[in-house]
Amino acid sequence: MEVGNIASRKEVAELAGVSEATVSRVLNATGPIKEETRRRVQDAANQLGYVPSALARNFARSKSGHLGVVMPYVPKAHLFSAYFFSEMLSGIGSKARDNGLDLLLLFRKPGEKMDYSALFRQQKIDACIILGARDDPDELEALKRLQEEGRPFCVMNHHFAGQSFCEVDADHVEGSRAAVSHLIEQGCKQIAFLNGPDIYSNSTERLKGYRTALQDAGIEYDRELLLEGNYSRRSGLEASATIAGRLNDIDAIFAANDRMAIGVMQGLRELGLGVDRFPAFVGYDDSDVAEMAVPPLSSVRVPFYEMGELAALKLIPDPLDRISALELTGSASIRELLSTELIIRASSIRQ
Repeated sequence: MEVGNIASRKEVAELAGVSEATVSRVLNATGPIKEETRRRVQDAANQLGYVPSALARNFARSKSGHLGVVMPYVPKAHLFSAYFFSEMLSGIGSKARDNGLDLLLLFRKPGEKMDYSALFRQQKIDACIILGARDDPDELEALKRLQEEGRPFCVMNHHFAGQSFCEVDADHVEGSRAAVSHLIEQGCKQIAFLNGPDIYSNSTERLKGYRTALQDAGIEYDRELLLEGNYSRRSGLEASATIAGRLNDIDAIFAANDRMAIGVMQGLRELGLGVDRFPAFVGYDDSDVAEMAVPPLSSVRVPFYEMGELAALKLIPDPLDRISALELTGSASIRELLSTELIIRASSIRQ
């Protein structure tokens, strides 16, 4: 049967006038449901010819209904105030709620060696979304063990080269290339890059995009223009002192996230520089504060909310519901890359 001919749970919910979560509880015989509601759902399912898979029924009856989300440890950063974490969690939560799953947030501790398999046993989670993964031998082994055990999991916003993990990410190489190419088009040639630690694949991918844009424009890569922060505003503030002392050699700054870019702007102001003396700026993430910055910050928009939705959809036990994941990407590959978009504002305009 073709995908287009399969009735979805959403269609059943719309016909019955209930939520998708209610349809799931009725058809999987879980939780208290009014008899009238049960009858409406069953009549709608029969009318549309919707039959939930045996796999989904068994999953619903034997599992906890908890979707675990592993949160990273980020020093000196308030996770829930970080735009990309809040957006990803919102996207994950939206699809989890629609499918009758509860989120269980699990927090890493400083220096902790992760044992993801233990989380499934001890926390009784059915599936796991991992945020803040990094290139580390212990982390890689823990994920390989999960894969060997057949545990459903998805890594978000990180890529493990050479592995076949389920991953949802954005195209950070292209996002960075577009940002730096825009600065070059504005006449900038000495572009400083404030990046994050290279233990994160996003950092190495952004560096690749930065170098690609320079190479395409025939500009030699200068390691002296590469600065490292830790994605916090404070690390941008600290980098501002170095940048202020080299303004004769720097005409633009590309920061790997908006928080660092705004930290640099704040530091330059505190050092007595007026906005008219700022180099061109481009940030990354297009967070809420980018538009409110002075001057408004050009930034690379990343679809964090959609990434969260897609990661959750990939872990939904009912194979029919995974059709929704195809609608977001048009494919069913192990690694999904969503597109980014450069948003141009006053901070980078020089012509």
